[in-house]
Amino acid sequence: MSTPQTPAAAPTLGHSLKHLAVHLLTPLLMCLGMALAYQGAFHQPEPHHLKVAVVGAGPQAHGLAQTIQGKAGDALDVRTVDDRAAAERLLRDRDLVGAFVPDARNPELIVAKGNSDTSVVAATAVFTNVTDKQGVPLHVTDLTTLAKGDPTGQGLFFLLVALSIGSYASVAAIGAAGAGLSLWIRALVGLAVSLVVSVIGIVTAGPLFHVVDHDQAAIWALGWLYSAGIVLIGIGLHGFLKKWTTLALMVLFVMLNFTSSGGVYRPELQNGFFGTLHGFWTGAGYLEGARSILYFDGGAGLGGHVVTLLVWLLLGGAALVAAAMHEGRGRRPVETPAEAEEEMEEAVAV
Repeated sequence: MSTPQTPAAAPTLGHSLKHLAVHLLTPLLMCLGMALAYQGAFHQPEPHHLKVAVVGAGPQAHGLAQTIQGKAGDALDVRTVDDRAAAERLLRDRDLVGAFVPDARNPELIVAKGNSDTSVVAATAVFTNVTDKQGVPLHVTDLTTLAKGDPTGQGLFFLLVALSIGSYASVAAIGAAGAGLSLWIRALVGLAVSLVVSVIGIVTAGPLFHVVDHDQAAIWALGWLYSAGIVLIGIGLHGFLKKWTTLALMVLFVMLNFTSSGGVYRPELQNGFFGTLHGFWTGAGYLEGARSILYFDGGAGLGGHVVTLLVWLLLGGAALVAAAMHEGRGRRPVETPAEAEEEMEEAVAV
């Protein structure tokens, strides 16, 4: 005769509230982080050492440049260039945002919107003030040809968002569903997943929406490099952080990444913190590299942006080595099914 089992006691109110508070911690930290990052980066865009030029070698051009600089202060970095050809060369090298060609009847501002549409808007506002005082309209000439599916030049930023979310959400799936696999098998799966993510990105951005209308192979390769770096870093960190990996990846590849990428505002319209991150963060490496390929014939610092992505890929390799050593000492964290499901839900919900 079997002995009847005593039903488990219901959890106390205090225990239930404590359990709920622990589960609410992650979304509340996400809320705080997103609020601080996005509002901190975008709440007050204003020029900060925006690089512009006045075209002309005579005293009139130098005098105009000095006048504009004196009124603008640190908002602008104003220089003169001798002729139009020199100005266009600097714009194509992305060393200038705008070059003003003075003329009593038909003043012109030369820009490259492929560099950043919002920066061009800021430069246009500066020189519109100059021509308004002359009582003549300002003619704006764009040296770049934007894709027909991306008239503002910001479609690449949304491609960056898709690649990023596909990459870090995949880490949660690999960590949860692939827990029984060795670290290096998980890493190989991660590289394969990053390849799929990059293919999805280029197919949607290319033939589907025409954001990328040429050099699609180069943009795809850049996307795979970018995605692989995120996935390998995530798999490495998962060996230490377990269910907190999604939050850590959100900080690295959403909160700090999107805001410093230059997709909405480049550093000349941001505060110093996010402007500094732009110089070496992975999202900026991808986005500025893609801009260099699409709008500046593979020049304008493309090599440096590729190096940035390679450095982040190497960081992913270092994270994997550290995780392997950690697991080799028998310290590999094991998630319960509930923890794995929670991690997946957090990753998908973002």
